[in-house]
Parts: sequence; structure tokens; C-alpha cells
Amino acid sequence: MAINKAMLLALKALSYSEPGLAKTYRLQRAVADVRAPHLLKPFYRLWDREIHCGGRDVKVRIYEPKELERKSLLLFFHGGGWVTESVDTYNNVCKNLAKNTGCRVISVEYSLAPEHPFPEGLEDCYAVAKTLFFNTADFDIPAEEIVLIGDSAGGNLAAAVSLLGRDRGEFCPKKQILLYPAVGNDYSESSPFPSVQENGSGYLLTAKRIGEYMELYAGGDGNRQNPYLAPILMEDLSNQPKTLVITAQYDPLRDEGEAYAERLRAAGGEVYLYRMDDALHGFFSLDPIFSHVKKAYALINRFLSGDDPLCQLTET
Repeated sequence: MAINKAMLLALKALSYSEPGLAKTYRLQRAVADVRAPHLLKPFYRLWDREIHCGGRDVKVRIYEPKELERKSLLLFFHGGGWVTESVDTYNNVCKNLAKNTGCRVISVEYSLAPEHPFPEGLEDCYAVAKTLFFNTADFDIPAEEIVLIGDSAGGNLAAAVSLLGRDRGEFCPKKQILLYPAVGNDYSESSPFPSVQENGSGYLLTAKRIGEYMELYAGGDGNRQNPYLAPILMEDLSNQPKTLVITAQYDPLRDEGEAYAERLRAAGGEVYLYRMDDALHGFFSLDPIFSHVKKAYALINRFLSGDDPLCQLTET
């Protein structure tokens, strides 16, 4: 079902406006914290743990569904432009992820910009991934069952962790799931991706907001060309995990996510790309009763099972 005129007007009213994010990110975090659920439903088991990284401890939250249907462990990196959101605000997303895949999920509380600019948040995520790959016996899983997954800025972090693991020679994930990932570095009028202009205003997430997030995360222009900050800049994308990329039609990040998928494929990777029609950026955070989320889980579950996720995908 396409977005109708009434919905478009509502989206324009809700979309980002002045003042700039650089002045309001603390308020954005406070709003996110208020909407975070504080009462946890008891259908899954949950633990908070800490992993040491570079002189600080990184909190992780572990979700285990009552019915553990798969061996896979999903290492999840949340979105929020590297600046906002948290394990707490993504509690429902990870709860639903565990429930609807039958997998354990580990959500990472990585350091946020601007207090902790690139590469601090990435190094937090990398430290957690490395700990899991070096201690698979703790969860009684083989390394090949550890799946990296993230949405938006978290998709960026999942892609960058995969690249770092390859380049440092420390671990090599076998699968990654990138949900409408932010993999580029230019959200101005000179962006090479048409969706930045086509969907850059009026659809909740705006090109201006992404650009400000990127500015805060990069911590200076010197990092903007770093391929671990913007994975699509990486010249060599070989030896990367089997990858599922899901993009959203009305998303400024749509085209860069799809271009990244095509580059991974051109480098010899096994890549599955699906554009969610009529969807907005962030749709995966909605309740699983929504059709787009149902379809996303159908794709994810087939991918985790080793099947072609695009084969026999039915409308939901």
C-alpha cells in the first residue's frame, strides 16, 4: 500500500527542522530514554554483562527466547545515528528479534558521539564481536553461527566490524544482516545517491539530520574518507560474509545501501538485496504485526536457515 497524501502531510509535519542536531542531541537522547520500556515482559530471559574495551567496560544485553529454535547468535548494533538511542530504547526491537527468529540476541551499548567520536563506538562493537568469536564455548555455539546485524547506523557498524575482522586477521563472520544501513559519508546536494535528494525531506529521517549525525560521529573532516567510517569507500570488499541487505523505498539511505550490496556482490560475495516497497527508514522498529516487519522477518529467517531469502517470498 503506497503512502497516501494525508500520511505524506503528517510526515512532513513530523520531519526534522531547526534547530540543528548539534545543539539538541542531548534532548533527543532524553526523549528516547523516556520512550524506552522499563518493564520487561517475561517471555524471554535477559542478562546484562560488561566486556572490557580500551580502558572502559561495554555493556551488552543478552536475550534468550523461551523456545531456542536456532543455534545462531545474533550480535545486534542499534541505530540512532551513532549519537542517540541505546540498549534500553532498543529493548523491544531485540526482544522481538529473539522471539521471531528463535535465536539468542546480544545487543551492544557502544559509546555515542560526540563525546566518543569515531572510532570509539566502532571499537566497542569490535571488542564485543572479538570476545564472542574467541569465547564461543561460553554460548556453546560454533563461530560460524555468530551473525552480525544492525539497522541504520548499526548497519554501518556491522559492516565495519566485518571489514575490521578481515583486515586485522582476528575473526571472519560468516553472515551479516544490514537493515537500511548508513554506509556513505555525503548527505549534501552533491551526494552521488539520488535517494538522498528524492527522500531527503518529508519522510521523518532527513538528509540534513543524517549529515549532522555524520559530522558528530566523524569528529572532524579528517575521518570522513576513512572506509571504516563509510564502508562503501573501501576499495577491497572481498572476503566478506554472506550478506542480507534490506532497504526502504522512502529512505534517504536507500541507494547507498543498495550500492553497497552490489559492490559486495561484484567482489565475489553471496549477497541478497531486498527493497521494502512503501516503507520508511526505521520500519523494523515497528511492531511485528505490521506487514513490512513481517516480511522482513520472513527474509531474515530464510537467510538464517541457509535458504535463498528472496525465493518464494509471499506478500504478508
